[in-house]
Amino acid sequence: MLVIRPICADDFTALKQIALESGHGFTSLPDNDELLLSKIARAEKSFALAVTSAGQQSYLFVLEDTQSKDIIGVTGIEAAVGLSAPFYHYHIASHVHYSPRLGVKKVVETLNLCNDYTGASEVCTLFVREKYRRGFAGQLLSRVRYLFMANHPERFADLVIAEMRGVSDENGHSPFWAWLESHFFGIDFPTADYLVGIGDKSFIAELMPKHPVYVALLSPEAQSVIGQVHEKTAPALRLLHKEGFFHHGYVDLFDAGPTVEVALKNIRTVRQSALATVVISDTIKPSLCAEFKEQNYMLCNTDVGQFRATITPVVQYKPATNELYIPADMADALGLFSGGDVRFIAV
Repeated sequence: MLVIRPICADDFTALKQIALESGHGFTSLPDNDELLLSKIARAEKSFALAVTSAGQQSYLFVLEDTQSKDIIGVTGIEAAVGLSAPFYHYHIASHVHYSPRLGVKKVVETLNLCNDYTGASEVCTLFVREKYRRGFAGQLLSRVRYLFMANHPERFADLVIAEMRGVSDENGHSPFWAWLESHFFGIDFPTADYLVGIGDKSFIAELMPKHPVYVALLSPEAQSVIGQVHEKTAPALRLLHKEGFFHHGYVDLFDAGPTVEVALKNIRTVRQSALATVVISDTIKPSLCAEFKEQNYMLCNTDVGQFRATITPVVQYKPATNELYIPADMADALGLFSGGDVRFIAV
């Protein structure tokens, strides 16, 4: 069984391996033991806190195969970004230059340094190990965050964002950063990416151009990747689009990958998931949809520190009584009990 749960100290070795596999551009998991340990400790503290509003909490989950005990992937939520350190973006703005006398009209784009997303919640750190990229692993890691947020909206902001990894090659070369490096920074993309990952952002304020950057002055290579995603990030972006996330002109400072956003209440999984009463039964057969194919359900308990979630067709929902029938072994794995609440959604 695949089960999502909060990360714990025992997961350090697996998290380090994921950090190594994620490669350049995956800023939230740098290859730094001290930082990875602090991320785990921060997450453990956040899951244990009684919270009534979004603050500096960080929720990090792992997807575990309960038979092999392998950690398949990781996913996370930052409750509110930019509260302890600036949270920078470039915003793409269009300016119309018009000369009636000459009959010339030009639309010019600029990149404007900003902190517009300060205080927003961020879904982040989604990574599935390559050998496990099959079935529902990626979808479960992505959507489980919204089930958790639906259970505990008081822990999060009204606006939710996701930063998408931009274009870079296997050696960590980013066409966008190459232009910035040559004119302003003098350090390569992997170095800049690593510094941000370990929380050292002072060089941004010190070296980043303070005035708007005219897009037309960038190299053609840099211009071509603005707002584009890394090939390995495209599946994650498609899942976000299905949830209602859209790009509104904000891009990353280093690789120009897009940041997408949506109101928490408008996230599809938040809107369409529901609470039901648990009934434990060992006579359940896989649910079928209209085409007589197995109907999978994503389900989770409503706890915080002992949060558990999975995806399975072996449940039955009875709308007349708003009851979800669940096998005993699954109920045990998810910390569910008869008469208790379960949040679920058909997938």
